[in-house]
Parts: sequence; structure tokens; C-alpha cells
Amino acid sequence: MMRIGQGYDIHRLVPGRPLVLGGETIPYEKGLLGHSDADVLVHAACDAFLGAAGMGDIGELFPDTDSQYRDAYSIELLGAVYRRISRYWRLVNLDATIFAQEPKLSPYKPQMAANLAACMAVTHERINIKATTTEGLGVIGSGDGIAAMCIVMLESTSLPAGE
Repeated sequence: MMRIGQGYDIHRLVPGRPLVLGGETIPYEKGLLGHSDADVLVHAACDAFLGAAGMGDIGELFPDTDSQYRDAYSIELLGAVYRRISRYWRLVNLDATIFAQEPKLSPYKPQMAANLAACMAVTHERINIKATTTEGLGVIGSGDGIAAMCIVMLESTSLPAGE
């Protein structure tokens, strides 16, 4: 059996915070505002995995009302999500798009993919990361935020009784 899940996340850019995307700290004068490190790429990936596995969403698993997740390194949350689903599922592939007017993200995509692959102990060939602008349109185009979308395909390794 195969299942597909999708995830989306967006956060506001603010001064005084590091910009973390795909577990990589990217030099920039602003960072994403959130309870954790606000890594939109990783948050979208978590939701895609949880959705494909039928296990809810990142807010249910790591609520922003729980102080233990304040300033959490989101790549570690992705590792926890993947360990949770890997009892029954294996990643076929992950395809993600980051939407950011600035900074230019192309130089960081290979390391982001390597970070995701490492935290899930999968080969980097299973991970594809793209980056695009919104041509100056909307919240992202004005430089006020960054968003990410992610799709994952999972194949079953073994399913619980009755599945």
C-alpha cells in the first residue's frame, strides 16, 4: 500500500531571530517568528508525513502551548515524527518547495536535503527541495514571510491488524 501526504507552513519574518530552513541556519538579517525555530520547510514535512500516515498534524503532536517545544530545533521534531511513522511506513520520496522573495536559497538546498535525509536516516536521493519567489506578490513577495509546501509518498512496511 502507498499513501501520499501534503503539508504547508508559513511564518512571518522578523529581525533578531536566526533564519532556519531545512535545519540549516542561513545568513540573513531576519528570521522566522514562531514558538520553535519556525523552520517552515521542516514543519511542512512533518505535516506531510503525519497526514500520509493518518496521524494528525504537527500542532497536535508538538503543541505551541507546551513550553518544552519553545525554541525547539525543528529538525529534531522531524526525526521524532519519522521514527513514529516508520513502524509502518517507509519514505519513497519527499518533494518540497520553499517560497521566499529573499534570501536566495539555491546555495543551501543541497545541505537542507542532506539535513532532512540524515535526521530520518534515508538516502538524500529520496529528498528534493526547490525554492522560488512569488515575483513580488503578497506577504512573501513583500519580504514579510516565508512559506513551504511538501509532499511525501510512503509505502507500507507492515500495517496494524485490520488495515
